[in-house]
Amino acid sequence: MEVEALLNGLSRLPDVQADNLHAFDATDRLLLQTAADLLGPDTNVAVIGDRYGALTLGALAGLGVGQVRVNQDLFTGRLALRRNAASAGLEGRFTEHQLDRELLHDAGLVLLQLPKSLAELDEIADAVARFAAPHAVLLAGGRVKHMSLGMNAVLERYFSSVQPQLARQKSRVIVSRDPKEAPAELPFPVVESLPELGITVCAHGAAFSGARLDIGTRYLLTFMDRMPAARQAVDLGCGTGILATMYALGNPDARVVATDQSAAAVASAKATAAANGLEGRVEVIHDDAMSTFDSGSAELILLNPPFHLGASVHAGAALKLFQAAARVLAPGGELWTVYNSHLQYRAALERHIGPTVEEGRNPKFTVTRSRKI
Repeated sequence: MEVEALLNGLSRLPDVQADNLHAFDATDRLLLQTAADLLGPDTNVAVIGDRYGALTLGALAGLGVGQVRVNQDLFTGRLALRRNAASAGLEGRFTEHQLDRELLHDAGLVLLQLPKSLAELDEIADAVARFAAPHAVLLAGGRVKHMSLGMNAVLERYFSSVQPQLARQKSRVIVSRDPKEAPAELPFPVVESLPELGITVCAHGAAFSGARLDIGTRYLLTFMDRMPAARQAVDLGCGTGILATMYALGNPDARVVATDQSAAAVASAKATAAANGLEGRVEVIHDDAMSTFDSGSAELILLNPPFHLGASVHAGAALKLFQAAARVLAPGGELWTVYNSHLQYRAALERHIGPTVEEGRNPKFTVTRSRKI
């Protein structure tokens, strides 16, 4: 199959779709072109951060690779890859893995869509240096406008040779060779104490805000004493699980579920719950917008929604979560949301959930309570 035909046939589904959101970009194409010159007949290939299947399926269809091992953080990305593979007739040609030895063992070439976070890149680079073949090559690509010298510095901690290539079509590939010896201890998850909350937080590299307390969550927590004592509560888009942890500590009779589409967030939230003695009381689920949750099953949902989809500012992610909350909330159940005030989500919350009141506002954030009719 021609690679261009494959790329143009990719879909983002089940992720949000819009005219300014695409299933591949010039970076995917440039990574595949660069990889073509480095592949040998027996090179084992691993792919990290493939958003919708462009790198995995492009390597299979256009580079003559027989099998690919792939790691994707986002639940939607995993579903999109499977869907696109079925459309291209490439099912069974890739295997899905965590960011671990099984993914990278004997890998001679690793293709990476550069993440936004330096912490996430740090965890990825450590894993490649720690588990891949001794002379593995890491091709890390991104859009030039989203790349920084800090990315080079992270890669230089783990590889003896780090060479940024010339930019093409506003994308660039960094070629890293000769992995250095990895430290004895895994650097992630990071574990930090939050004295202001009296809890411990654990964070993998891709988890939003790391092991810190982000300011939106901090503001929503100031309203915890106004929230109902629910039997079934959900921390939707849980990140490191701070909201789930605090609600479970304050409501010992509640069944609390934390869920996120990021595998790194899910691993972080599980570790946070365990670090605070809640391993048996907080359930953590990797899912896309509660797609596996029963309708009408939650009495309370807590939400600090994202306002980005990848690198694009887009309201679609929050609207998708509002719609999901409308389905999963039981009649009379409440959705408590914190969001940047300029986003003006109240009308959407009224439309999707029900009567919505403003519980508080500060110079940056608004907290609302929406009641399911």
